[in-house]
Amino acid sequence: MSNAMSDAVSDATHASVSFTDLPLAGGGALPEVTLAYVTRGSLAPDGRNAILVTHGYTSGPRMIEAGVASSEGAWSTLVGPGAPIDTDRYFVVCSNMLGSSYGSTNAASIDAGTGAPYGSRFPAITVTDIVTAQKRLLEHLGVTHLRAVVGPSYGGFQAFQWAVTFPDFMDGVAPVVTSPLPPQSDREEGLLKWFEKDPNWNGGNYYDKGGVHDTLTALRVDTLTRYGLGDSLAERLPDPAARYAELRRIASAWADVFDANSLFILGRAMARYDITKDYGRIKVPVLYVLSRTDTLFPPSLAPGVIAGLRGAGIDADYVEIDSEHGHLASGADAGKWAPALRAFISKLEAKA
Repeated sequence: MSNAMSDAVSDATHASVSFTDLPLAGGGALPEVTLAYVTRGSLAPDGRNAILVTHGYTSGPRMIEAGVASSEGAWSTLVGPGAPIDTDRYFVVCSNMLGSSYGSTNAASIDAGTGAPYGSRFPAITVTDIVTAQKRLLEHLGVTHLRAVVGPSYGGFQAFQWAVTFPDFMDGVAPVVTSPLPPQSDREEGLLKWFEKDPNWNGGNYYDKGGVHDTLTALRVDTLTRYGLGDSLAERLPDPAARYAELRRIASAWADVFDANSLFILGRAMARYDITKDYGRIKVPVLYVLSRTDTLFPPSLAPGVIAGLRGAGIDADYVEIDSEHGHLASGADAGKWAPALRAFISKLEAKA
């Protein structure tokens, strides 16, 4: 069952699809799953002209929509008519992740078994489960093969995982500002330090207690500051107080729509993610892209990743974005790596 709605402002289509019985890698299954998604362009009759764009940890499928920003920066200049991901030629899909907060099944969804939100009882999922759900979505849409999977940050985890889990379903992958391993930190422990102090937290079962909006906003200000958004705003807002006010406005608007439990669901999936042991399953070319000033996934990762990929016989290339925008560089300085993305997609076309 799907429910599509045309966007009157852009050429994007917003929709969702629901299906039943998604087996989970850790055991058990989700009895009902809904995935929200955005598409641009038209699918060819043979279903083989599709590109999947995978979004980041706290952003959503609107990252491919013209004029829309995300936590990783807007990708609207990378996706569109004549862009590197050319919607005149390709059917572009961006699926909201399972467990995320923009219309897909997550902890705030109703558990049919109890009639109440899942909350802390939402089952443990993996990045493999996330891409398996996306595969179901693509099959529903009639996509039979992908030209590429491209995505930043957590979207890069998904791009790598796609190449491992469904190695014959695409021609290439471009993981951006990301890694084949998660960052070396205990994300859950770090999150709990924020939320356990909130009187409404209740172990993640806060839906009837007024929510945790203020804590979520404060966390978001901290995250965006570390990602470099404050520095990115400096040219437009030279006054530090004005920059902080804008950061809080952005953070509060995000907290209005993002569920705190999604941070934990996706964070736990991230902690179990590691495709380094599975390089041998990858059959397609890889374009690996990092940002010179990204402290989350620094360029020092590149030599080891590229050596590992090439050691497994993979056609792997590396591009570094010369940007001051840190983790946000893939969108904020899209023009600096757009030629490499365009060339990579042309290379995949030539091989097809």
